[in-house]
Amino acid sequence: MSFLLDRDTWQEIYSSIRKNKIRTGITIIGVMWGIFLLVVLLGAAKGVENNFNRLFGNFATNSVFVWAQQTSKPFKGFQEGRQLTLKMSDLQNIKNEIKGLEFVVPRLQNQALAINKFKTGTFGIFGDYPELDKVQKKDMVYGRFINLEDIKLKRKVCVIEEEIFKQLFDKDDYPIGVYIKINDINYKVIGMYKQGQVGSGGPQGNIHIPFTTFQQVYNMGNRIGWMMITGKPGFDISQVEADVKLLLKNLHGVNPKDNRAFGSFNLGERIKSVTGFLTGMQFLTWFVGIATLIAGVFAIGNILLITVKERTKEIGIRRALGAKPWEIKRQIILESVFLTSIAGALGIISGGLILMIIDATLGKGDNPTLTNPTVDIPVILIATLTLVILGTLIGLIPAQTAVSIKPIEALREE
Repeated sequence: MSFLLDRDTWQEIYSSIRKNKIRTGITIIGVMWGIFLLVVLLGAAKGVENNFNRLFGNFATNSVFVWAQQTSKPFKGFQEGRQLTLKMSDLQNIKNEIKGLEFVVPRLQNQALAINKFKTGTFGIFGDYPELDKVQKKDMVYGRFINLEDIKLKRKVCVIEEEIFKQLFDKDDYPIGVYIKINDINYKVIGMYKQGQVGSGGPQGNIHIPFTTFQQVYNMGNRIGWMMITGKPGFDISQVEADVKLLLKNLHGVNPKDNRAFGSFNLGERIKSVTGFLTGMQFLTWFVGIATLIAGVFAIGNILLITVKERTKEIGIRRALGAKPWEIKRQIILESVFLTSIAGALGIISGGLILMIIDATLGKGDNPTLTNPTVDIPVILIATLTLVILGTLIGLIPAQTAVSIKPIEALREE
């Protein structure tokens, strides 16, 4: 490896590059563009994936949401347009009749005016069971989520979202144990979780109280707003969704062909489609990036072939003076690796700068388009190693061409 420290080696490489500045510059840009595209596209794909995980990562992936709507077809004496309501008895029937269920979680929702001292705000208030934290995981900052004792005793306690804390409390306040007034009723704050979950009340924030407390305070009886259903591993959540809606139609006397009576949102299917899109996007990114890289590296090979032809006489003199074929090969391969490495480094640096700009513009705020668009270090190392390998392989072509020239023929070359 001592030849890498040989001053003459690097002087020769510098001299070769200086003689063909424009041609070499254009070639370097070609390789740089390939690695630049690879870094930026992979970073953007990662940003999309991170944003999706930020929005949906707290949900169980095999979940479906079901709610009641109006009928669109008459059935058994009932006219179309009948407003349906889900009940607690529906919940028990679903648990008993439908196979493959892990959780069936009922929810209630309303709007609430919350007051803490002189600070007020209007937020979404939800009646929930402890199981909600299993199908829609809360990232707790302080305290805890609702438990079974809260449900049994119908406690007037609440769990708030971080956004609510910002609006109702001072920055250095500790919210746990503080009583806030919600629709003229005092509730004790028992927990606070980070904001950003989809399915919440939006940017204004959420308040969660025990389901039984909500039923009592808002006189809901045995009615529920909607339910979150999670299937066990190995069960098709789409089939679970179809079975649940068919059962509800039977329970509520709805025409089996009425597709509007019960609404649903299949999060499992949505996640599957987005995951497929992200996989396809990453595959396309690698394909485009590597194809561009290979094209750039081949351009370097062509440049070196031209350089070898221009240096035919010089190579002949070196061979006549006793230079060994492997020394000639080594010099040309080193030049190829050097050019690809420089181009790769420039591409990685420029791609990183673009990702920083994207993060600063599209990755900030309450609803970022991309979240932390970055490229993993192993990916960078793989791309760099690929460049070095390609640079070495492509350098073998002009290197072999150089050593195949007989010294006497090279000396005759004009």
